[in-house]
Amino acid sequence: MYKFSYNHNISHLQGFVESVYGLPDNRLYSISDILSNQQRFTMRALKGIRKGNKEKLKYNLLIAFSWHIAVANRPHINLEEKVWQRFPMLCSYCGRRPCECKIIKPTTRPKITKKESLKPKSIKETQEMFEKIYPSKTRTLAEAGVHLAEEMGEVSEAIHVFLGEHKEKQFSDITDELADYVSCIMGVANSAKIDLAAELASLFSNNCHVCHKAPCECKFSYVAKFSS
Repeated sequence: MYKFSYNHNISHLQGFVESVYGLPDNRLYSISDILSNQQRFTMRALKGIRKGNKEKLKYNLLIAFSWHIAVANRPHINLEEKVWQRFPMLCSYCGRRPCECKIIKPTTRPKITKKESLKPKSIKETQEMFEKIYPSKTRTLAEAGVHLAEEMGEVSEAIHVFLGEHKEKQFSDITDELADYVSCIMGVANSAKIDLAAELASLFSNNCHVCHKAPCECKFSYVAKFSS
C-alpha cells in the first residue's frame, strides 16, 4: 500500500504520485493531457473561491496539486529542490521576507544565498515558509486565486513553448514556473486556512483516492468526466 503521510515533503508526494499514477499516466496521457487536467482542476478550485465553497476549493486544489506533481514527474524534475532554489525562505523577486515587492518594485532578481538550515523538511513546513514570505493577511483569498490562475497560465505557456523548440533555456523556464505554481497553491491554502499536509494525508491514505489501487486502475473515460 502507498500513502502520503502528514510529515512527508514534496519529494515524498512526487514518489507517491509516480508509484500510484505513473503507469496509467504514461500509458494514457501525454504531458499536454496531464497539463490539461491540472488546468481543469485548478479552474474548479477557483470556482470554489468564487462560490464561497471551501470544500469545493479544498478538494479541487488538492487534485490540481497532484496533477501538477504528475507534470513535474514526466520530465523528471525534482520539484522540491526547484521550489527551494526559487524560494529559499525569501521572495524570489525582492529577496525579502516578508515580500516587499509592492514597496520597492524590483526590476531584476537579486542573487540569493540559501541557508540550508532553514530548508523546510515537510509540506507543512513549506506551507509555513510561504506564509512567512507572503503573509495571507496582506491579500484576500480572491487575490491569491487570481495569482494562481496567472501562474497556471505561465506553466502552460512554458511547457508549450518548450515542446515547440526543446531549448535548454525553455526547459529552465518550466522548472521556474512549476515552482511558482507551488508557491501559489500554498498561498491559496494559507488564505483559505487549509492545512495541505493534513488534507493530502487524508486524501492519499490508501493508494489512489478513487479506486484505492496501486497502480491506479481508473479508466480514461472516468477521469475525463470526473467532477467535484
